[in-house]
Amino acid sequence: MTENTETTPYELIGAEAALLNLVERFYFYMDTLPEAAEIRAMHAADLSGASAKLFKFLSGWMGGPNLFIEEYGHPMLRQRHFPFAINEAARDQWMLCMNKAINEMTLPDADFRENLSQVLQQLATHMINRDN
Repeated sequence: MTENTETTPYELIGAEAALLNLVERFYFYMDTLPEAAEIRAMHAADLSGASAKLFKFLSGWMGGPNLFIEEYGHPMLRQRHFPFAINEAARDQWMLCMNKAINEMTLPDADFRENLSQVLQQLATHMINRDN
């Protein structure tokens, strides 16, 4: 049997502690930036549930423990987000908050930071379900 020595993005960002911090900073920005008011309004007053779910999802998505799948099953992200009117502006607000949080992280290098932002942009774009 061969051992898989490939380092996952989860490990590269600093594993659980770093991911928790990323999610915390993301929701801090969502909660405080006037430019994110549209997406903030889509969430409950208490962001702790959304924060826990995003952490669990990103954990597995980045190659760490599959916490979301273990608790909720397949993410089916687009289906789960369909009740919310997500347009390009909402996607851009989500990415504004996420990029601010990413930019606060200590990451391996600028290429990794850019790649992380790009794949999250693709994921956020996939959630768009309304023209306006």
